[in-house]
Order: sequence, then C-alpha cells, then structure tokens
Amino acid sequence: MNKIFSVLLISVLFVSCSQYQKALKSEDIAVKTEVANKMYDAGKYTKAIRLYEQIAPAYKGKPSAERMFFFYANSLYKSKQYYLAGYQFENFAATYPKSEKRQEAAFLGAECFYRLSPVYSLDQTDTEKALDKLQRFIDTYPESQYLEQANSYVKELREKQEKKAFEIAKQYNTISDFKGALKALENFISDYPGTPFKEEALYYRFDSAYKLAMNSVESKKQERLAYAKTTHMNLVKFNDGTEYKEKADKMLADIEKELQQFSK
Repeated sequence: MNKIFSVLLISVLFVSCSQYQKALKSEDIAVKTEVANKMYDAGKYTKAIRLYEQIAPAYKGKPSAERMFFFYANSLYKSKQYYLAGYQFENFAATYPKSEKRQEAAFLGAECFYRLSPVYSLDQTDTEKALDKLQRFIDTYPESQYLEQANSYVKELREKQEKKAFEIAKQYNTISDFKGALKALENFISDYPGTPFKEEALYYRFDSAYKLAMNSVESKKQERLAYAKTTHMNLVKFNDGTEYKEKADKMLADIEKELQQFSK
C-alpha cells in the first residue's frame, strides 16, 4: 500500500513540475495564471512568484488584476521577502481603494516592516518605519479586526526602542562615566515615564550618583551625597520592594556615614 501511495505521490509531483516548467516557457497568459494560482494554493510560493512576475505587466489595468496582485504580494510575504511584500501590499492598497482586501493588505504591508525590525542593539530605522506604518493603519482602521494585533506590535516595537535608549544610557555607568550616566539616565526617565525599564534606570541613576559622590573632592562631596540620597529615595518610592533593595540600602548606609562628617 505504501509503495502504491509513493508511486502516486511521485506521479503527482512529476506532473506538477512538468506543468510548472511548461507554464514558465509558455506565451499564454491564461496558462501561466492557472499554474501560478495552483502553485499559490499548494503553498509553493517561490514558484508562484516567478509566474506572477512574468504575467504582472500584462495584468496592469485589467479588472482581473486585483486578485492576481494580492496573491503576488501574499506569496512574497509567505516566502519572507518582506521588503518586496511590503511594497506590493502598499501598492495594492493604493491601487485598489475599494477592494475588500485593502484593509488586510494595509495591515500586512505594515506587518512586513515589523518583521524587518532588528534586535534592539542594531540600527532601528526599520523599527521607526514599522511604527509609522502601524500607527497609520490604526488611525485609518480603528475598528479593524487586526487592531489588537497592530497595537501589540506597536507596544513591542516601542519597548524595543526604549530598551536601546536605556542600554545606551546605562553604558555610561558601565564605563564609569558617572556624570554622563546621570545625565543620560535622567533624560531617559524623563523621556519614557511609563517604560518597563524605569526601576532599572532608577537604580543605575542611584548607583551612578553614589559612585560619583563617594569619589568626589571634598568641596563637592556633601552636595553630591545629598543628591545620591535623593536618588535612593526615588528608587524606593517607585518600588519599596525593589530587587535592588539590599544593595541600595548598603549604599545608603555608606552615604549616611559620609554625611555625618559634614554635620559636626
């Protein structure tokens, strides 16, 4: 039984391959279209793309072009060619404003840039483009079935931007540039008040203020110790059960001890 099934499968694949090769060489647009759609339905998107690329010029301006161009764009998307897919989906949405597929095309076009967004440590140009396109989709289709997913993508991308900004600010602390760290972390906290990295940013601001104060010349030490004490208070006020509490409280004890010399 298995041998019969294997023979039938090989026969089907051979016929399919033969049809595809003939369609590639054919001058008949109808033949190419039929086979391209078969490849699309079978999930053979790379083969479908080759045929759609051949017939696309002949379809421009024709009533039947709408379906073909959506399949073409979706084939690119399914085969993870996101730059090309994004362009084709955007072009589709602009060319067919009354299409029932327009909203889906607009969403998938924006999603392509979401897929192109790199890890936070790399250049975030594509992240910014994705955010712009997703926000435009949300504004244009506030009742869309894709709205929840679009908002989820926006949240994820914004957190990625915040992560990059935070890591840049934190880097000053890592390289012991505590003045630079204080400025960068203060700007970060101000720019991203609702960030999920706020507690960590508050801790590293305190750590930077502490280290700057403890290593200061006497003429600046009291003022810097007092500021470091304030940054500790800000951290605990934000979360009195912070994961950094044990370390932070030990550092606060050092600050209090150093401040005693100025109260004599």
